[in-house]
Parts: sequence; structure tokens; C-alpha cells
Amino acid sequence: MKLVVDTHTHTVASGHAYSTILENAAQAKSVGLSHLCVTDHASTMPGAPHHWHFVNQRVIPDLLSSVRIIRGVETNIMNTDGELDMPTYVYAGMEWVNASLHEAVFRALSKEEHTQAMIGAIESQLIDAIAHPGNPNYPIDAEAVVASAVKHGVAIELNNSSLNGSRKGSEPYCLAIAELARDMGAYVTTGSDAHFASDIGNLSSVLTMIEKVGLSEEQVITSGAVRFETFQRRRFAIRQRRVEELAQ
Repeated sequence: MKLVVDTHTHTVASGHAYSTILENAAQAKSVGLSHLCVTDHASTMPGAPHHWHFVNQRVIPDLLSSVRIIRGVETNIMNTDGELDMPTYVYAGMEWVNASLHEAVFRALSKEEHTQAMIGAIESQLIDAIAHPGNPNYPIDAEAVVASAVKHGVAIELNNSSLNGSRKGSEPYCLAIAELARDMGAYVTTGSDAHFASDIGNLSSVLTMIEKVGLSEEQVITSGAVRFETFQRRRFAIRQRRVEELAQ
């Protein structure tokens, strides 16, 4: 299997990452990616930009270094209701939305409350993927989260950075989630979580886990450009409809 899309990357705009979008795009081309999701941290993360930054991503060209740039965000799940941290209208323009729990924003609570928070974000239909759900600092009922993702057509992320020490102890949790995704028919996406250009497209540990678990190419939405675009466009349309409903 070849992974051609990185759905979780950061630029200097995140405040604790160190490369520009141009540098990231050049690296994406050099490692053979077809698509690159730019998913800087949303506004409540320390150092992150105001939500106007994300509104103005429309000025970014569709192609940089011959790589399709997907304008996105890594939004913070704020509470056990699964509320997100930018005004709802902003999400209508996002081509990709990762949602995640971060220690700087969401204080670790109980397994039940973490699970409720993730499921609430999934049910909002404003997001495309749950990012780094295997973080051991936020234990979850993985079966319940994966089941909700399947029901609502949201992807579960396998995060390469988590498997390489950024969230120590993640591997057994990620493996269990990957096995549940396989058995329950969930969509899986792959993110480097790069905070420096040289890590863009670094999905080697994720690919090893995918092969170990036996996930199919049909489940791994980043295993082909057309497969990813089909998923992304469907989710984008769902998000736009949901924003319209919430505005009424």
C-alpha cells in the first residue's frame, strides 16, 4: 500500500511549528504526496492564530509544488458535549477538519467523559476525522468511538507522531483502535502530525501498523488520490449542509 495523502500537518502559524506552507509543500512533492492537508491548530491552543486566519485560507493556491493543498484546521474539542473552538461559520470553508483533545485546552477527565467528548464532536458533523485518538492521556471507550465514527462516516486517524514518542505509550492504544476500525469497517486516515517540513509525509510507522493489522485500501482513505478526493468532497458537502442548518 502506498500512502499519498498526509491529513495532519502544521506550519509556523500554529505557534510551535517551524516551517512555512511553501516548505511543507516542497517536501510533500519530494516524497510523492498527491495531497497535503494544512491543519494548523485552532484558536484556543496557546500560540494558535485567530479564526480569521482560517477564513482567509481561501487565498492559498490549490496547487503548490504540484501538490493539491487542502485548506484545513486541527480544531480543539472543548468539552464533553463535543463543542469545537471556532465560530461555526468558519467550518463551512474548511476542506478538512481534524478534531482532537489537547492538554492545554481540555483537562483530562474520565474515560467516559473523554468518550462522550469525541462522540459529540463526531455527531456534530462538522469534522472529518478524530485526530490521535490513541493518546493514553485521554483513555476512551474505543469501541464506542469507532462505532460512532462508522455511523456518521467520520475517519479515525492513525498518527505517525504518536507512534514515535510524541505521546508516549500510544502504540497499544493505536493498535487496538486500528483493529477495531478493521473489524467495524471504519474509514482510516493517516497523519504525520508534522511540526517541521522534514516530517511531512513521514507515515512509515503508521504504514507498518496498517500492514500489521491488515486494513484494506478501501478503508484507508489516503491510499489513493481519487479515494481521498471522493471522501473529502462528500464530507465537505455534509459540513456545509450542517453549517447551514445550524445557522437557521
